[in-house]
Amino acid sequence: MRSDLANDILQLTREHLVLVGIAMLLAILIGVPVGILLTRHPSARQWTLGLASVMQTVPSLALFGFLIPIPFIGGIGPRTVIVSLVLYALLPILRNTFVGVTSVDPAVCESAIAMGMTDGQLLRQVQLPLAARTILAGIRVATVTTIGTATIAAAIGGGGLGVFIFRGVASVDTTQILAGAIPSAVLALLADWGLGWVERKLSPV
Repeated sequence: MRSDLANDILQLTREHLVLVGIAMLLAILIGVPVGILLTRHPSARQWTLGLASVMQTVPSLALFGFLIPIPFIGGIGPRTVIVSLVLYALLPILRNTFVGVTSVDPAVCESAIAMGMTDGQLLRQVQLPLAARTILAGIRVATVTTIGTATIAAAIGGGGLGVFIFRGVASVDTTQILAGAIPSAVLALLADWGLGWVERKLSPV
């Protein structure tokens, strides 16, 4: 029995990591470039960040309900979960990318331009390296939040550690609830510690 439980924990932990990994990869691929674009087009900042903020205020189950009927991205299963997780992860990544790039000392940027750097060179060689710690802080917050939010995936057949939690609540089984809750908490703590370590490494000496 214990062997079966351990195997189930490993299987559902893998499912949880896949959901979080895919969602975070997509959120980073969308959030960082859009955040950079906002630094070049400030007029779009208010409505873009506003829309991302609205997405975070919608409860998880309600967002699932909105997405399920939508063709191609909706339905029961991991696809809807991943779309939801991406929407929840975007705000901290967008915001920190924008803040990180715009917070670079204007004198440094002016010096780089005076040396003949193009806008693209300025971004790649000056602004992004100096903003890297702030951007990573946003990714760190988004990752930890996504690990927790992904436990709701089980509500629509998305798998993950939430399966134990929902199953345990339904059967009033504390062991199953803890089998889902403890690994989720451990994953969040490990992600926070690991990304925090990288963030500190990027800090100026």
